[in-house]
Amino acid sequence: MIEFKRVSKRYESHDALRDISLTIDTGEMAFITGHSGAGKSTLLRLLLLLDRPSSGELSVNQRPTSAIKRRGIAAYRRNFGIVFQDHQLLFDRSVFDNVALPLVIAGFGRRDVNRRARAALDKVGLLDREGANPASLSGGEQQRVGIARAVVARPRILIADEPTGNLDPDLSAEIMELFRAFNRVGVTVLIASHDLALISRMRHRIITLHEGRLIEGEGR
Repeated sequence: MIEFKRVSKRYESHDALRDISLTIDTGEMAFITGHSGAGKSTLLRLLLLLDRPSSGELSVNQRPTSAIKRRGIAAYRRNFGIVFQDHQLLFDRSVFDNVALPLVIAGFGRRDVNRRARAALDKVGLLDREGANPASLSGGEQQRVGIARAVVARPRILIADEPTGNLDPDLSAEIMELFRAFNRVGVTVLIASHDLALISRMRHRIITLHEGRLIEGEGR
């Protein structure tokens, strides 16, 4: 479970989040929406400990993140898979190597790396492209590689920041269905998106931010 208790984040020039109280249940799929600058990305940054709250308390699985020191951040982040809008793939490596990278960094053995990376690619429908260079893939395929990389270590929580921002409507719908498939097997999924038409059709909770405040989707 993810719980924000009266969390605020102030930067030098403005308040990015103001008094946010919000609970995301274990195994839930939810969307965060709002205009540019509403605080969507800041909320995700706090969750990943890329920033810290200015006030209030954020807890993940009943553990306050304020208790996590610098040396414990890497271990904490292993709970998360992260999908970016711009994929952030390495074009000097194959599709397989991009997906396998988190496992290699974590010290998994070759057999486990091969098995898990291929299983993740199979789930996103790209096992037959494992030897390709990501530059040869379409935008939708590149995003699928990014999703495979995010889930390859079997995270408990999957976070995506505008994952369909560069895709056409049909591809966007396909990508969202992939997220829903992972949610069905128990992964908590939290997606920041400005595409209200798309996320409304998904029929999951929509959390709306406006100028750093929570205006819809409170509590649980």
